[in-house]
Amino acid sequence: MFNKLVAVEPVSLIPSAEEKLHEYAKEVILFRDIPDNDEEILRRIGDADAVLVSYTSRITRSVIERCPKVRYIGMCCSLYSEESANVDIACARERGIRVLGIRDYGDRGVVEYVLHELIGLLHGFGGKKMLRDEPCEITGLKVGIVGLGVSGRMIAEALQFLGAEVSYYSRSRKREAELAGMAYKPLDLLLAKNEVIFTCLNKNVLLLQKPQFDALGDRKVLFNTSIGPGFDSAALSEWVRREGNFFFCDTRAAAGDVPADFFALENVYCPAVSSGRTRQAFVLLSQKVLSNIETALKELEG
Repeated sequence: MFNKLVAVEPVSLIPSAEEKLHEYAKEVILFRDIPDNDEEILRRIGDADAVLVSYTSRITRSVIERCPKVRYIGMCCSLYSEESANVDIACARERGIRVLGIRDYGDRGVVEYVLHELIGLLHGFGGKKMLRDEPCEITGLKVGIVGLGVSGRMIAEALQFLGAEVSYYSRSRKREAELAGMAYKPLDLLLAKNEVIFTCLNKNVLLLQKPQFDALGDRKVLFNTSIGPGFDSAALSEWVRREGNFFFCDTRAAAGDVPADFFALENVYCPAVSSGRTRQAFVLLSQKVLSNIETALKELEG
């Protein structure tokens, strides 16, 4: 059992999971607002030996080095790689601190968001401009998926089920996807040959630069379902202003550093809400966070 567990910011646990935390620590403190700076994070951690953090704050080397009692840091958010994490995992490892994160908890909501927006564009539902001159189905639509991880594969399977012709680009070939009828294509060819592109990339992977947008061409649709931008934002802004192009993302952060007028463009659609943050996602997030705490305690207590 930990002596003191502190959530330094809101971590999206459901009420029953918050109650469960008391089984893992003698004292539990949950802060309900986001700290302004490292000094405030340090004040909140205090003498805690376990820390929970979400995606809105960073646990930096400076913080870790000044918290000698911390034994565990739980990331209540997606951990895709050490380099992209909002916790300095390398520093934590140097000091014997266990860091565990979660992933793959909000993907179904993202798939539903994609289907909602794409069907609206193809049919003109909800006042959207139509992609073509007449309403169309997903059947026969040429779709390219950039990044065939969990969410990319789920989007691909949903669209394929509805009749889309799906191809993909990924750092490594996916044999199971190809056996299911999803063709692998080099990136520039994938962009050129498909009408709708989905970027489903890890955080901080900026794969599409100006040459890739030139390869993509015009009268195309780009969805970004990555946590952050999967592209050079200046190149995106230039591309989306060309004739017949459409861009979709659920949060403004997914577009990156774009000009002030970007979201006012009639061919840019952004509801400014994370489509993966659903009731079911919070349940799954909570289960994974608690499971990680149990894993850490078993490791630390031998």
